This record gives sequence, C-alpha cells and structure tokens, in this order.
Amino acid sequence: MKKGNSLAKQQPTNESGKTAPDDDDALLKRMGRYKKAIVKFCDKNIQIVDSASYLFTKIEIFDLQIYNFTCDSPRPYIVDCGANIGLSVIYFKQLFPDAEILAFEPDENVFQALQHNIQVFEFLKVELINKACWNAETTLKFYSEGADGGRAAKDFDNVNIVEVGAVRLRNYISRKIDFLKIDIEGAENEVLHDIQDLLFHVDKVFVEFHSFVGKEQMLPEIFTILKNAGFRLHISSPGLKSQSPFISVNVYENMDNQLNIYGFRE
Repeated sequence: MKKGNSLAKQQPTNESGKTAPDDDDALLKRMGRYKKAIVKFCDKNIQIVDSASYLFTKIEIFDLQIYNFTCDSPRPYIVDCGANIGLSVIYFKQLFPDAEILAFEPDENVFQALQHNIQVFEFLKVELINKACWNAETTLKFYSEGADGGRAAKDFDNVNIVEVGAVRLRNYISRKIDFLKIDIEGAENEVLHDIQDLLFHVDKVFVEFHSFVGKEQMLPEIFTILKNAGFRLHISSPGLKSQSPFISVNVYENMDNQLNIYGFRE
C-alpha cells in the first residue's frame, strides 16, 4: 500500500524582532530582503535568512505541495540537493515521519539556519552536509546570493563570491532513492551528466532547471538524460516566467528561465 498524502496547509505565525502578529505575513513582506529573522512555523521557532524567499518557498512547498509524493514504504530514502533553510526537509518529515533524509546545502550562512531548524523539530534520521553537489570532490567559487539563489559562480558573478566545498553526488548514490530532489541553481546539468548511469537507483526525481542570459540552454540534454533513464516527465513553471516571451523575457539574477521537472516511473 502506498504511503503519503496531502498535508493540511500550514498557517504559521511569523515573528520578527519584538513583534509577532499571528498568521500575518505582511510583517515579513515589509522587512526587506536578506534580513535574518525568527518566525513561528508549525509551532516551532525557525530561522530564516530572507523574508521573500521564505514566503515564496513556503507557498510552493506547503500550499501548492510541489514535492508531494507517494511511496510503497513508510520509510522512504530522500536525497535533497539544495535544502536551503530546511522547509523541504520539514515537509518530507511531516509527509513521512520515518523517512531517512540526506540533505546538502553549501552556503554557510544558510546552512546555519538549516541546522537550527532541523534541531528545533528534533527530527531523527536526517543527515545535513554543508557542501555543494557537483561532479567532483573539489572547492568551488560560489555566488552567495543571501537567500535561495546561491550557486556555483558564473563568469558574470563578480560580487559576494566565496569558496565552498563540493562533493561528487554520484558517491552518495549506491542504494535505492525514493525521491531525489535537485535544486542547485544551474549546476543540475553537470550533476545529472555525472550520475546518469546511476539513475536506475532513483524512483522519483525532481529537477529545478535554470537557464542564464547569453548562455547555452541545456534543457534538451537534461530531458535526454532523464528519458534514457526511463522516467516519464512532467513540466511546470514556478515563479520565473514570461507572459509574452516573444516581446519581453523576465530576468532574475541573470536567469531567463526556470522550470520544475518531475520524473517518475510508469
């Protein structure tokens, strides 16, 4: 029998500084970007590093439930590449309390919030790794955007550059993975190329695809990798989209397109 079901929409109380109006996200919207805060979420005080990305991600994960899935086992193994402050981990553990989760987050500032948030929920069987997912064990120049947009630095990134450790993701794929989440801000092509021969271990995969202004779009290559691995695909578009792209293309952080790609077995 498949386990997993929709979660009730979360209505957390947000806190920032000394004021804490119940069920009111307006305060966070007025905070401005890239400011740390403590918010009440699911009756826990969690840390956020940026109000806008927190509010957007909370809607995606807990209202729209973009990561909702079913599993034959009540104890799925989930690999979360790009865990950010941990809302995805919290969601997965609410969906499957006995899930085993391996989560990666390279940005040190964001990782500290992730650690705090997992600790306050007192989750078991969650391993956090403060490294980027890549196609080699190395050190990367990393653009620390300050919220959910940190990435391996591109040639147009010239501010907020730090060095982060990176792991070769394929070294962590040696058993069945019930859900593989890849949200690594433009490094998805390099990683998928490196793990394509191991994707038979993966039952369901989520890839957030990004393309950048003036750079080759690697979407066909990603589709080919996933198709050759036996996945049927479903595509949706999150926040970054253009209503009339023949006329004008919206750009955010040098990205001109972003897609959610779901791969599942038939």
